[in-house]
Amino acid sequence: MARFIVRPDGGSGRAVWIAIVSAALVLSGCVSSGSRAPARKPSRPAATAPSEPLYAADTPSPDGHMPGAPPVRAIPGTTIGSGPVKVALILPMSGAGQGAVAAQSLRNAAELALSEFQGSDLTLLVKDDSGTPEGAQAAAQQALAEGAELIVGPLFAGSVQAVGQVARPRGKPVIGFSTDASVATQGVYLLSFLVQEEVDRIVSFAVSQGRRSIAALVPENQYGRVAGARLQQAAARQGIRIAALEFYPSGQPQEAVRRLAGVIGGPAPQADALFIPDNGDGLPAIAQALQMAGFNPLRVKPLGTGLWDEPRVTALPVLQGGWFAAPDKRGFTAFAERYRARFNVDPIRLATLSYDAVTLAAALARMQGAQAFTDGMLTNPAGFAGADGVFRFNPDGTNERGLTVQEIRGGTAVAISGAPRTLVAGN
Repeated sequence: MARFIVRPDGGSGRAVWIAIVSAALVLSGCVSSGSRAPARKPSRPAATAPSEPLYAADTPSPDGHMPGAPPVRAIPGTTIGSGPVKVALILPMSGAGQGAVAAQSLRNAAELALSEFQGSDLTLLVKDDSGTPEGAQAAAQQALAEGAELIVGPLFAGSVQAVGQVARPRGKPVIGFSTDASVATQGVYLLSFLVQEEVDRIVSFAVSQGRRSIAALVPENQYGRVAGARLQQAAARQGIRIAALEFYPSGQPQEAVRRLAGVIGGPAPQADALFIPDNGDGLPAIAQALQMAGFNPLRVKPLGTGLWDEPRVTALPVLQGGWFAAPDKRGFTAFAERYRARFNVDPIRLATLSYDAVTLAAALARMQGAQAFTDGMLTNPAGFAGADGVFRFNPDGTNERGLTVQEIRGGTAVAISGAPRTLVAGN
């Protein structure tokens, strides 16, 4: 059972707090280990498994369009629930390829959230954005015309930005799923897994374990550039030296590894940690190049982000003993069991974002109806407990999460530093 803690005075300074307990939202740390099934990822290739861009660089093309997305058109939506408070759910239901697959999983998760929240006051207006900013803008206009008080979604950065341009002038907040923090702003909040928080967590942990010098192999893509920049900031704050920072074209790390060999290889490496913010598509080639360069994970500790939390990564011998930061997986495991029982298919990893956003909306609506979705409520510094652990929205639209540190051991990931159950105000 999870607890939402909300501050109804909107942050005016009065010490007034109300707790809403909701059985529908499961806090990761409260899941019983005795009833857990092993975490299961959809096999590849699989119709239910979107590839990395949906988790990492969620804008597949520079202009924000999904490749091959259909022309913008007004597509009638559907509704879920029958409560008096209307909330829009905007997703690329007819987008191309992976976008549509993800949208269906996110839509199912929203349905599951409402079904588990007894007596919900919400009606979800499900709108299709076709995977484009123009489609998202049209969907938002339609939803607001139908009385939506809050918009949940969209998925892609350009679409979130387009929806914000429609919603913010009307005083309606947005809870989007993009991983691109540049589209966040006051009134446009991101519930996604942001690499910045994961980098901060893993660097802080590495320093606490005595690591003093870090090298980095970074993919030359949106996710990598953000991760590399945040690494430099985190290292400066934590007082850890960056021995080398090498970028490489995605899927082609060999030359960058060769340039780095003198820093991370041999009997006396210059760095005692190696940060690699890549995923299961790119890491096998990196692992092969590292082995050829004489990399030894017993001397230089591999470090990563939540992208490492999958079997293709944890199976790599060269990453054994490596550490990465990620949400507590127990919450997703419990959510996935309930999702499979209802829909007979695995959810995508991002499905908990939709589940948490809708459950949060239902909890706030239970308190104050349509007037609950204010900036003060959504940016409550105590935060909220979700399927992936505690989180809170910052006034600038980004988020903070309680993250674990996992260690790769024998082909699996084991938590060695637990996620906090509360977030300290002011941190």
